Amino acid sequence: MPDVGQELLNVPFPEMVVKLAAAIAEGQLKLDLVSCEIAKFMGDSKKAKVEIPDVTKPGNDTITTSLIGAGFQPTFYQFTDTIIEVKMAITMATTRDMSVSTTAKGGFGVFSASVSASYSSKYSYEVSGSSLLRTRITPVPPSTFLQKLLEIKAQMIQQEFELDIKKAEQKMQKEKEAEAKALEDAS
Repeated sequence: MPDVGQELLNVPFPEMVVKLAAAIAEGQLKLDLVSCEIAKFMGDSKKAKVEIPDVTKPGNDTITTSLIGAGFQPTFYQFTDTIIEVKMAITMATTRDMSVSTTAKGGFGVFSASVSASYSSKYSYEVSGSSLLRTRITPVPPSTFLQKLLEIKAQMIQQEFELDIKKAEQKMQKEKEAEAKALEDAS
């Protein structure tokens, strides 16, 4: 007769765990590569251009920069939880046929037979099972190294804006001084 414990041991659980772990590792690599490509794209002011207000000039003028230049960062994702759930139901029925016969010597004899899985249709042997693989992906910040690179890129762009702002402020200051001098000369 089939052993229920042995049937449960026959579930390829170690193989399922290894395959799931390998799939997660491969999936994580692909997620990281895509996020790096997105970071590259976001830093390109031609492909991912954003117009932000130009505060150095009056009116509605804008400055064109990249998404990273405007302060945005790519999102990275990481597998955080993984669950493997295996459910199995095994039903077995054993029948024993006993017959009593009288031998020539007047004694009794016993005959018995057990059921094996190969006789499942005849002896009602059933196995059913299901499995569930579930994983959770959550957003995480970029690696420390990439975070520094993104910050350096953003700072470089911000420094360019700050120089433009200082030039505009100096220009405005000179215009105010020229106006004040013109008013003083007119009086």
